[in-house]
Amino acid sequence: MFKLLSVLQKNLVWSIPISMVFGLLFGYLFDASALKSFIIPVTFIMVYPMMVTLNVKGIFKGGDYKLQVTTQIINFILIPIVAYFTGKFFFAGGPEKYVLWGVGLFLIGVLPTSGMTISWTGFAKGNKEAAIKMVVFGLVLGSLAAPIYTKLVMGTTIDVNVLHMFKQVALFVFVPLVAGLITQSVLKRKYGEKTWNQQIKPKFPPFSAFGVVLIAFVAMSLKAKNIIANPGDIVTILVPLIVFYLASYVLLTITGKLFFKRGDAIAMVFGVVMRDLSIALAIAMTAFGKQGLTIALLISLAYVVQIQSAAWYVKFVGRFFGEAEKPTVPQSSIESVDADTALSGKPETGEPMVPTIRKILFATDLSETARHAVRYACSIGNRYDAGVTVLHVIPDLLEQLEAEAGADLTNRAGEEGTASYNEAEIEAARQTIQKRVTQTSRLITKEIPSCPLDNGEILVKVGSPADNIIETVATGDYDMVVMGTHGHGLLEESLIGSVANEVIQRSTKPVLVVRMPG
Repeated sequence: MFKLLSVLQKNLVWSIPISMVFGLLFGYLFDASALKSFIIPVTFIMVYPMMVTLNVKGIFKGGDYKLQVTTQIINFILIPIVAYFTGKFFFAGGPEKYVLWGVGLFLIGVLPTSGMTISWTGFAKGNKEAAIKMVVFGLVLGSLAAPIYTKLVMGTTIDVNVLHMFKQVALFVFVPLVAGLITQSVLKRKYGEKTWNQQIKPKFPPFSAFGVVLIAFVAMSLKAKNIIANPGDIVTILVPLIVFYLASYVLLTITGKLFFKRGDAIAMVFGVVMRDLSIALAIAMTAFGKQGLTIALLISLAYVVQIQSAAWYVKFVGRFFGEAEKPTVPQSSIESVDADTALSGKPETGEPMVPTIRKILFATDLSETARHAVRYACSIGNRYDAGVTVLHVIPDLLEQLEAEAGADLTNRAGEEGTASYNEAEIEAARQTIQKRVTQTSRLITKEIPSCPLDNGEILVKVGSPADNIIETVATGDYDMVVMGTHGHGLLEESLIGSVANEVIQRSTKPVLVVRMPG
């Protein structure tokens, strides 16, 4: 079953048109009126999986205000204008169905943006975290704007039940959003972050694709007899849809190329073009009464244009914005590995080489070098969608003093007194450093919004730094260690230098050691 759903997801370019053809045949041969009762549950199946996989942390990171504001200005001002005048140009002066198709096109224009934004941004190697925020902000703002826009602009030609429309938006946006976030939280707590990311999370998007295919089938089935009786309607609808999407791509490509870097520009393009057709379709079929079926026909055909155009845009995105840069991994004390090869786990020969990077341990001594090294941890984590955990080890005071003095201080001071003093000092240091590491982590995520630091999992341990790093890597199943080469004083420089060497020698996982420039 899951394999079949995965095939549907990977081949939406073909599965949606095929579904529409089957819906057309079914609706022509049989009475499809009973399918109306499936609209709400099928729409939930379509929207809910997208909400489950949202990256909540990525939503609240700042640093890309210009990109987000520009995207939403285009979404709620320019695109509705393009949709409105395209509809006016192609559908003016015709019968009632023309007016309704104009409403459908305008509804598409005021309901950004779908969860597919994230997927297509990923396919084109754009900024996925920015795309996530565009999805959430666009859905919320669009859900509030759509009823008002539609009533103000189309209210003179069609009766719009604004209150009912708000209820539909709540049903198809906010209910799945809350349910999805609760599901994500429960599954993460029960199975852990790694199992969630690698095994559970990938199973949800195919169900969303299944919902898209089903809703397209239902929409075509309910309008089959009218379509077959008037085949020219398909051409009449497809032409303005193609014009609308083409104008959107041209506007966004020019804006992205002029004002934003590659990854952000790609996120903006798909953050606008990938309209939330699923919610538009559900609203059309539930908020407009019998007239909604006519509107739904245009929205159903928009699926074909939107997905086909996105697939072709990904093929040519390199020509518009240039090819994606390969991540530059600095020379480490172990070896230099091609990043894309490391991600796939296989060299060009196809033989296993390096495991996939999903968890990174960043060992810090809170020095300037460590603050420089964390940028590499963030860069690699962001590139491979890997979580970064911060570890700080407080050296045992007694062991450190004995090592520096070259003498057994326990015998001189008394074991009980020394132990009591040592434990008290270490606990005080641990509490202070825990706060300092937490504050440092928050500053890092504020300075580097794309950094996947897990602020909820900051480790502060006591004892031998090398022993604790090696033990943490093994018990936490980390795929990589990132650390600096020295500290901020003579004692720390000597200590951390030896720690780095010992970790390199003993670690069974790759160790990236970063030197301070100059």
